[in-house]
Amino acid sequence: MDIKEYSIKAVLFDFDGTLTKPGVLDFDLIRKTMKCPADKPILEYIGSLEDSEKKQQAKSCLDRFELQAAAESSPGTDAQRLIHWIKQQGLSVGILTRNSRMSVLRALENFDTIGPGDFELILTRDDPLDPKPSPDGVLHFSGRLGIDPGQVLVVGDFYFDTQAGFDAGAVTVLLDPDEKEILKDAVCDFRLSGLGDLETIIREGLPLCCGKLPNEMLQVYLKQFDFQDPSVIINPGVGEDIAAVDVRDNEVLILKSDPITFATGAIGRYSVLVNANDIATSGAEPRWFLTTLLLPPQTTPSRVRQIMSELSDVSKHWNITLCGGHTEITDAVTRPVVIGMMAGTVRRKDLIDKKQMAEGDCVLLTKAIAVEGTAIIAREFGPQLSQKGFSSEDIAISKDFLNQIGILEEARLAARNRLATAMHDVTEGGLATALEELSIAGGYGIAVDMEKISVFSQTRKICDFFGLDPLGLIGSGSLLISCRPENCPLLIQRISAAGINVTQIGRVIGPGTGIRASKNGKSLPWPKFEADEITKLFKV
Repeated sequence: MDIKEYSIKAVLFDFDGTLTKPGVLDFDLIRKTMKCPADKPILEYIGSLEDSEKKQQAKSCLDRFELQAAAESSPGTDAQRLIHWIKQQGLSVGILTRNSRMSVLRALENFDTIGPGDFELILTRDDPLDPKPSPDGVLHFSGRLGIDPGQVLVVGDFYFDTQAGFDAGAVTVLLDPDEKEILKDAVCDFRLSGLGDLETIIREGLPLCCGKLPNEMLQVYLKQFDFQDPSVIINPGVGEDIAAVDVRDNEVLILKSDPITFATGAIGRYSVLVNANDIATSGAEPRWFLTTLLLPPQTTPSRVRQIMSELSDVSKHWNITLCGGHTEITDAVTRPVVIGMMAGTVRRKDLIDKKQMAEGDCVLLTKAIAVEGTAIIAREFGPQLSQKGFSSEDIAISKDFLNQIGILEEARLAARNRLATAMHDVTEGGLATALEELSIAGGYGIAVDMEKISVFSQTRKICDFFGLDPLGLIGSGSLLISCRPENCPLLIQRISAAGINVTQIGRVIGPGTGIRASKNGKSLPWPKFEADEITKLFKV
């Protein structure tokens, strides 16, 4: 299946039949009145008339019929909501139509929430670009906006509309709810049954926010893969941070890859631990590590040596073997990026699969939220924090949170004797995203008591200063664990005895997905973040 890549900066609509439900327009009567042949389009017929008086009479006849139909027209289903949504995305909106300007303006009077001022440009047959619609109209629209024609989405309900867009190099959508025979060969990139489906097409052409691909998109895109290999026990999916491969009797190979893109200080340490964390959530031991280092121009050899030293030290500490990789200086990046790939093994019977979650399980959180984000901000923005009155002690403590971003110890304790039914480490998107991912991967809803969620005082201060929500801040170092209620006290005791803070923040509820949050006994909406809160500080 061919997938077209495209970028959308403006949407150009046909009007009658696209944005409106037209009033009754008797084309047979119009043709009869002006003596237009049945096989010739009306506008083209009028244009072919050489007698100026007959041409003017034909135009007046068409204007009269159209104006009457415009008065009886109504907004198309989803038209007003869609236009508001398009403008909220920062896109320009225009109209390109074979109708007269007078009939368009009259029909817009029947709209409740939009009017002529909501369109950057309205091109009708009365404008000196003929015939309508035409490639010239699309090119005129893109030229007025100063954008490439290929970044215009042309939407219409007839082959004239999409042909004009295609000839101008635009992306085209044909609305064909009734699958009309006359439209079966119409040129278009997309064919939809109605405006309600257009939002998905537009979203596919909007720039993504920095950070992870949104879960709802990932879920859709993964459906095109055919996961048939019987040796792959855990396939890619939302909330699944590792792959599990059955390589021999009673042993499973666990694989993971993750880049480090926000941190620059201690980036080698982050790379090893963030990848090792995901391996540990499956109950496996991280064993082998490969890494690709992409470094910007002007990087010195001492910087490379520093990163390599970090990779070596943390790998040795956790008995991980650095067994390969690649290092490159490239202008493709503006700051260091380390891409890690970790592998580990676990006995088949000890593999922890999130699908083992069950209704009634307790949900635990270790340490506190946004540990990693707090460390990154303190290390990257320490001088700004100091200038604004943050104590040197708080800044030092926050920087030292780097030593808490590993979850290997508590994961091992939870995996021992299979006390955990599922584990998920909190990474990009913070606890808000991690809980949703755990819910999706496990197939159960989760009830959360927001009063029980631990937040370090330094994290709260830093988030308040920068206007960030700690629930959406990158949080390696926090581990989500689900366990059977009867195992919960023992698991909390073991983790606490290791000097690691752990709190029960919720429980698994019925089959399905989603988070049911409450505070002081009152239901609250669970927050959703399009991008990690830390991206507000990194303009990339």
